[in-house]
Amino acid sequence: MIENFNFGRLVILGDLLLDQYILGSVGRISPEAPVPVLLKSHHRVAPGGAANVAVNAAALGCSVSLIGVVGADNTAQLLKQALSVWPDIDIQGVVTQHGWSTISKTRVLSGQQQILRIDEEKIIVFPDETEKKLIAACKKALNNADVLICSDYAKGVLSDIVLCAVIDYACACNIPVIVDPKRKDFSCYRGASLITPNRSEVAVATGLPVRTDKEAEAAAQAASRQFGGDVLITRSEEGMTLWQRNGHVRHEVTHKSEVYDVSGAGDTVLATVASVLSAGQTIDTAIVIATVAASIAVSKLGTAFVSRSELNQKLKRNIQNTSVIMSREQAQILVQNWQKNGASVVFTNGCFDLVHPGHISLLHAAAQCGDKLVVGLNSDNSVQRLKGPTRPVQNEVARATVISALRDVDLVVLFEEDTPLELIKILKPNVLVKGADYTEDSVVGGSFVKELGGRVELIDLIDGCSTSNIVKKMCDSNLS
Repeated sequence: MIENFNFGRLVILGDLLLDQYILGSVGRISPEAPVPVLLKSHHRVAPGGAANVAVNAAALGCSVSLIGVVGADNTAQLLKQALSVWPDIDIQGVVTQHGWSTISKTRVLSGQQQILRIDEEKIIVFPDETEKKLIAACKKALNNADVLICSDYAKGVLSDIVLCAVIDYACACNIPVIVDPKRKDFSCYRGASLITPNRSEVAVATGLPVRTDKEAEAAAQAASRQFGGDVLITRSEEGMTLWQRNGHVRHEVTHKSEVYDVSGAGDTVLATVASVLSAGQTIDTAIVIATVAASIAVSKLGTAFVSRSELNQKLKRNIQNTSVIMSREQAQILVQNWQKNGASVVFTNGCFDLVHPGHISLLHAAAQCGDKLVVGLNSDNSVQRLKGPTRPVQNEVARATVISALRDVDLVVLFEEDTPLELIKILKPNVLVKGADYTEDSVVGGSFVKELGGRVELIDLIDGCSTSNIVKKMCDSNLS
């Protein structure tokens, strides 16, 4: 699961905001005007905009270089103080613009109901010197980075000059660029690997409706033509649509949750996708995990981050299965779902006829090599060909029932062939486990799994444990 992901370093460039919350309760209407009177209980602040993206990435385990602009004011100090609790966020690239005010959004809430929002912002064209500082800071940070995020809130940081310079530099360094866009024309993001507009943003940019899956695909394709990359459309309660230039399309449904506040949910998606990609995972895995993260974010009040532990717990709940013995077709779908939710899948195989302590020890050790353990079980015909006409002692249903009852085993799949190679090719596990009586090169399917980026593990066996010996003792006992 993601608790075992090795997250990388992100560079996040964009508009920095401070989100402020004034909370209290309304019990009466003012006698001065027909407006509610809020009895204030407390006030809190949270990083917003690109800073919220940084916090979400750091909460998952990424190291972050945050780059943007603040004013020389108290709001900037509050923002920096809020970021200081995150040691993995480096703010050396934050530029102070004198004579300009740090952008803030103040939300006034009675209980969980927002009754007013106060924005303090002044959109300006930053001086050439400020743009040069942003570009220089970004280039420096990119020399030790895995992904560049451009978080565009249309507040002035991501000008055409800045965008062109940093995207070109990232491309030259072979670093993927992910953009959360706010422009009405996406052509300024040319060179980006992926953009993540919401359905309103992509509708404005393309002039196309985004109501159905097919409309979302068409709009994403039109958006891609503007900048040349892949498109991930966030569609609120309808989930997400990924459209890629290679022809791959994915519609990921949303995870149901009680929605308290959608502010910042797009930042969570952006941060999660980039973080999972930085850990070397696929875009499909990134989107599945980001969908789960978004469902957690909207269940929280106000701008919020999703921690690695709470995301991991929800992902674990998503991959729980009720049936342990499955056909290979069912198993293929289940294993793909596990992997897309971030699970590392382990595979081992055997006849497991008369389960003994050696079997238990092997399976327990195999389960420690990943998150989910799949056992390939030789069918009765397969066992007979391998062991002779008197085997198996127990039929395949009995053997599968016993193995599936073990706590360490998550899935049992029968195979008719003499070896599990075809099953391994169908399931594509992350880890292949056999006993240490094998060599790594002799493990069936080992080279295939390693070509996919997986590994082979050899487990020490318990001496003297053998089904054949048990059968022999039983026969000798009967003869005597």
